[in-house]
Amino acid sequence: MQEIFAEKLNKYFPLLLVIAIASNATGLFNDILEPDGALYANIAKTIITKNDWINLYVAGTDWLDKPHLPFWLAATSYKVFGINSFAYKLPSFFSFLLGVLYTYKFSDKLFSKELAQLATLIFATSLHVIFSNFDVRAEGYITGFIIAAMYHFYGAMQKPWLKHIAAAAFYAALAMMTKGIFVLVTIFSGFVIYWIATKQWKQFLQPKWYLLLILSLIFITPELFCLYHQFDLHPEKLVLNSVDRYNVSGIKFFFWDSQFGRFFNTGAIKGSGDIFFFVHTTLWAFLPWAFYLFPVAYYKLKNIKQYKPSASIIIYASAFSTFLMFSVSKFQLPHYIVIIFPLLSIIVAKYLLEINTTKALNIVGYIQNITFIVLISFIALIAVAFKLDNLIFTLVITTIATQVFFKIRNDKMLYSIVLKAICFSVLLALFLNIIFYPQLLKYQAGMMAGKWQQKHLAGKKVVMFKTDFYSFEFYGNAQLKTENTISEFIKTDSSILLFTPKSEIKNLNTDSFSTKVLQAFPHFHISELNARFFNYKTRSEALDTFLIVDVKKKY
Repeated sequence: MQEIFAEKLNKYFPLLLVIAIASNATGLFNDILEPDGALYANIAKTIITKNDWINLYVAGTDWLDKPHLPFWLAATSYKVFGINSFAYKLPSFFSFLLGVLYTYKFSDKLFSKELAQLATLIFATSLHVIFSNFDVRAEGYITGFIIAAMYHFYGAMQKPWLKHIAAAAFYAALAMMTKGIFVLVTIFSGFVIYWIATKQWKQFLQPKWYLLLILSLIFITPELFCLYHQFDLHPEKLVLNSVDRYNVSGIKFFFWDSQFGRFFNTGAIKGSGDIFFFVHTTLWAFLPWAFYLFPVAYYKLKNIKQYKPSASIIIYASAFSTFLMFSVSKFQLPHYIVIIFPLLSIIVAKYLLEINTTKALNIVGYIQNITFIVLISFIALIAVAFKLDNLIFTLVITTIATQVFFKIRNDKMLYSIVLKAICFSVLLALFLNIIFYPQLLKYQAGMMAGKWQQKHLAGKKVVMFKTDFYSFEFYGNAQLKTENTISEFIKTDSSILLFTPKSEIKNLNTDSFSTKVLQAFPHFHISELNARFFNYKTRSEALDTFLIVDVKKKY
């Protein structure tokens, strides 16, 4: 049975991988989601407009929260493709492709070509990976950098090792310049635990590992240089996200406050935390493969006494260490978990290849069928309740996917299971990226106002009044400022353009000023959907309205 699976997978792997990658690529052509994506896209835009690659700005003020690399990469892409959403997302997509490549290379080196092909397909079709290529944040970058660093770290355990040491240090540095030094836990912990489990104590004395750390520090000097110039040389700057408000060291912030301050809840940004948060997050984020993780955990724990230490410990230990670190942390966000998806993909691939009974394969098949039926029901619910514009197209792709899914021979072969999982992911990616999100994004008032302003008020100064939308600043080409009072502008100008909530109109119409509404934009915080907004019959009750208003002096 396994021989037939290996033969079929090897034959169709290139085609299946192209389909999986193309499904992820559909997210490149959507607009940018508020708030984080629009924030990061706008920071990179400011690098270009100010021609300042050292200082990072938000709404004209200094910003210190994340390292520079994602913004440098996005800004470089803007230079080539212009300032737009596609250019913002493209570098992260390349990092996704890097993750695909190194998931294959690492699992091939550790196990087999067959497992490498399966693990790569699992990674490329996981739900939150598809999300990451639509809603681009730092995690999309570091996922590729981390698995690349781990591959070369493992390569450095054999000879020749120097080129692998240099490559591992390079990718580790890229990961650190994207998110901070906590990424070293994911990269190194599996190897340390492997050496302890196999009693390779001499590894801790190997000079090459200290060379790797030194090279990693050397490679992050561009980030340290910028942080020093941005903040250490300016003790007068107010840093709101730091424990200390003034005289803040950017280098200290990078090495501690920015990430470990969040994990240990000692920084200015705090959370409440839930030890099981990433358990239920993984259940949906790693679809359609999530349900196989629990049998793996049960199987490994049940047979732990018979387990013989091998290099596979690296994968399990790194994934578990990172998962545990995130789980005990008080500051938790769902997208954190995606950085270990290459490792989880390898773990699930190994488990599926070890299934050799008809009963086990039948159970997997039943799980897949139920999951797909839930997906179809979910799409149908959205189509009816949300009242999708592209109802016919939704019906067409759903019908085709359903026909394909249930016509795949359920002959108890692992290859059928892989095909059905890919069918699930392709349908979900097409539905989300081509149908659902384009309609949902129309309710981002900042984005829609920015596009309207660029078309109808190009080059004019618009002030965000009593509001702050990063997407308005990104999509608009106005000179934007955020203000809570218009008095300073009215002193010098007879009129002013404001982007403001509708509720502020009554405060602007006074004996001294008159207002003219130029355009209205409905708004909902679409990253936090609720039933009232979801139902088209009650949606108007859930919406806010924002306006572009021309405010003039009466005398």
